[in-house]
Amino acid sequence: MKIGVLETGHLSDTLKAKYGRYPVFFERLVGPHLPEAEFFTVAIVDGEVAESPVQADGWIITGSRSGAYENEAWIPPLEAFLRDCLSAHVPVAGICFGHQILAQAMGGKVVNSAKGWGFGIHDYARVAQPAWLAQIPQNFSIPAIHQDQVVEVPSGAQVFAKSEFCPIAGLVYGDIDSPHAISIQPHPEMSAEFVADIAEERLQHIISANIVKPALKSLAKPADQVAWGKTIAGFFRQAKAAR
Repeated sequence: MKIGVLETGHLSDTLKAKYGRYPVFFERLVGPHLPEAEFFTVAIVDGEVAESPVQADGWIITGSRSGAYENEAWIPPLEAFLRDCLSAHVPVAGICFGHQILAQAMGGKVVNSAKGWGFGIHDYARVAQPAWLAQIPQNFSIPAIHQDQVVEVPSGAQVFAKSEFCPIAGLVYGDIDSPHAISIQPHPEMSAEFVADIAEERLQHIISANIVKPALKSLAKPADQVAWGKTIAGFFRQAKAAR
């Protein structure tokens, strides 16, 4: 099985030296639960393009500092590629920016939310019961770092996770029991240590202290990263078997 990671953002040299590039985060998250997979990267943010949807058995879209609505030259081709993937029933999993750009590509709406920054360990409610979500607790906790939000659900998609802060926190495309694509707003690929480091390096300079302090405190709370790694792996395995 080949899993292509669509790299849509960069870390600083300091964070990259300690943690690796964004695609490595997803190899660490999903790889242990999908040992048959070979991961490769397409650096969309650097102008690289994927050959075709069937170049991989499944695709992951990473997070990004860019907004889905921004005038970046690589965004329209990425949207077109994602539409081609869904048309071909090649599975896609989007995380944070990946959640947003997939929704936008399929006709949803993404905005810079007036709610401001969501940062730290956030709690979400699962509002659907398909078998592929069986590993995820009814109420789960995952690190979040975002200000943009999906505010309109695309046609053909359903919400499967929500929070008070982020009502459209998880989307599934196609048959909810055997979806073509899934996406979530929070970051299961991120550890609490990484979130603390990125806060120290960058976020504390752009987010107010009354958000940063409780957010950093929340990082001591257990989170469900492993369950999400198993779930994304299971999604790709199920989708490949169904094709």
